[in-house]
Amino acid sequence: MKFVTYASYVPDQEAVDDLRPEHFEYLAGLLAEGKLAAAGSFADGSGGLFIYNMDTFEDAKAAVSADPFAAGGAFARYEVKPWEADLANFGLATFPRTVHYRRAIVDGVDVAYREAGPPDAPVLLLLHGFPSSSRMFRNLIPQLADTYRVIAPDYPAFGHSGVPDRADFAYTFDHLAGVIDKLLEQVGVRQFTIYVMDFGGPVGYRLALWHPERLTAVIAQNAPLYPEEPRGWWATLGQYWADGSAEHREASRAYLELDGLRGQYIYGVRDTSVIDPDSWVIDKALIDRPGVDEIMLDLLYDIRNNVATFTAMQRFLRDRRPPTLVATGANDEIFPAEVVRQVLRDHPDAEYHALDTGHFALEDKADEIAALMRDFLARTLEPA
Repeated sequence: MKFVTYASYVPDQEAVDDLRPEHFEYLAGLLAEGKLAAAGSFADGSGGLFIYNMDTFEDAKAAVSADPFAAGGAFARYEVKPWEADLANFGLATFPRTVHYRRAIVDGVDVAYREAGPPDAPVLLLLHGFPSSSRMFRNLIPQLADTYRVIAPDYPAFGHSGVPDRADFAYTFDHLAGVIDKLLEQVGVRQFTIYVMDFGGPVGYRLALWHPERLTAVIAQNAPLYPEEPRGWWATLGQYWADGSAEHREASRAYLELDGLRGQYIYGVRDTSVIDPDSWVIDKALIDRPGVDEIMLDLLYDIRNNVATFTAMQRFLRDRRPPTLVATGANDEIFPAEVVRQVLRDHPDAEYHALDTGHFALEDKADEIAALMRDFLARTLEPA
């Protein structure tokens, strides 16, 4: 794989010049080993661009860190990105990026889903969280669609899917998972890797437990698996779970308010200016559709019924050891790193990465997560 680094130099030109001979010698060594594809400085001397041939994202980061410019402090700032993904950000992708917005009728429910990639490629099933939709994967899908068939559904009452009446449709995680299971049948998916985030956890775990022979890998990002005593962000919901009262149901509406939704996106993020405010505005607009607020409260209440699924999935990981990648926002107040990290207790071979961000990690770490995924999947899945 190729990785690109854009680096800016420190203003102290003398410090840069002192390190330049060692820097060039280092680059020449990488070039001789076939690990450097291209390198050059900007015309104004403010920085440089370097393209590496490396097996993994970690290898590329290590190569940059070992550069005398980085080690000696001549780089004021640098960032490693997957080359193809960076091209995609500028509309210069070398692979097809077309995302199709499709629909299917599943047991009478109009289910919307995004799909991209070769139809005969290994399938990545992206399962979104609350209060979002498949839109949360908008920056990730184009970075995977050259190699994988990517499917990202909206659950009933989320995104662009239909909103069946609560009198006719039980809004439980069992039922949501059942709808996604039947959707996969309709679109001809036999085997799949699950990417689970938040609500996607209990949906995806059910699919894994129902069809272990069809599961190829697990990718988890800010997903529940180890429930704890409800406190902090969870405190109000914990009261609602305890008694199911109208009073505590009403109090739980705070999770549906704009400030509560915004908090999920920005809490734990270092630079909130890079987070698109359209995300929580769109989420709020969808929640404000007639009857959807009550549906969300039903699902928040049903979280208490996921404990058996979490326990079964923990046992599944211990016994079956499926290839597993965890790339999680470490600063998440909902699923903090110390809780998510417990996966290594049940599955010591899982690959665990704690990223310096919050709950919706894809909002500012999509490139990094895509690179981790491509590296992991290239070692895990057989090509079509």
